[in-house]
Amino acid sequence: MYAVIENIFFEIVNYTVLFIEGVGVAILVWTVIKAVIDLFRKNERLRLDLAEGIALALEFKIGGELLRTVVVRELSELLILGAVILLRAALTFLIHWEIGIETSGKLIGKNITRFTKDDDKK
Repeated sequence: MYAVIENIFFEIVNYTVLFIEGVGVAILVWTVIKAVIDLFRKNERLRLDLAEGIALALEFKIGGELLRTVVVRELSELLILGAVILLRAALTFLIHWEIGIETSGKLIGKNITRFTKDDDKK
């Protein structure tokens, strides 16, 4: 009886992991398609939108990997999953850092433009 419940639990977790990671892949594909369209439209938020979409997709992928740790059976699998989670977390951190820099740069640019326009009026 325990083995049957364990197998059902493993199947539920595995399908849930597939769903969560599938959502991450779908977000990434949608973000890339939108970025290519924005590239032709010369959208100035292209880099920011692309970085935000990649960060969101990575967060879903990390969530799937964390859930996968529930069904790990061997230490070697756990070590590999831990390394994957660390790499994805580092990428997410770097992307969020870049988003912050990009956002603050745009705000600084807007303020400089606003101040120079105000100076021209005087």
